[in-house]
Amino acid sequence: MSAELIFIYDSHCPWSYASTELVSAVEKELPNITIQLMHCGYFDGDNKVDKKSIDAVKELSNVTFSDNYLSLLADTKDSTIAANIMAWAQNKSSDSAFKLLKALQQAHFIDGNPLESAQDLEPIIAKLKLSPPAKCLKSENFSKDAEHSIHDVYELQDIIGTSAIPAFLLINNDDLILLNHSVYLENPAMFVEAINNELASTS
Repeated sequence: MSAELIFIYDSHCPWSYASTELVSAVEKELPNITIQLMHCGYFDGDNKVDKKSIDAVKELSNVTFSDNYLSLLADTKDSTIAANIMAWAQNKSSDSAFKLLKALQQAHFIDGNPLESAQDLEPIIAKLKLSPPAKCLKSENFSKDAEHSIHDVYELQDIIGTSAIPAFLLINNDDLILLNHSVYLENPAMFVEAINNELASTS
């Protein structure tokens, strides 16, 4: 059985945005590892991102935030529709799921797109030539696929004893390992090395 890396994230979370660089490194350097993306649906329209968090992410990672995004910090964030389409992509079009996540983050954190409606997602869907069902493009409620994914996230969070996001879980054989990804945000190559070390110790 091949090893699996689970990435628990929210598309509207700045720390998840920074951590996606680590997923990119794993995808490139460790192609035999299966990557599973699990959107946790944290941003529900009642919460915001503050400037302090943005400053911390910028200090500890390599990502940037555009003025367009920063101008919207006072607005509440709602990632429901992004959770819906990501759950669909992970289940039905897994080859395009990570490309979709990166496109969503580019749209949100660079272009300043709130990603809260079907209209917000239309350019991304067209560019990636995706054909999600209409149920994925509703922002009022989570789709069944998204609900199942979020339920699985809750179960994993109970196992690892934390609901902090983002989170990286490495599964190798019968071992489930919570990776301390935060120390590698500025150096994805070291994250890959850390995974290789874990794989060697649990094989």
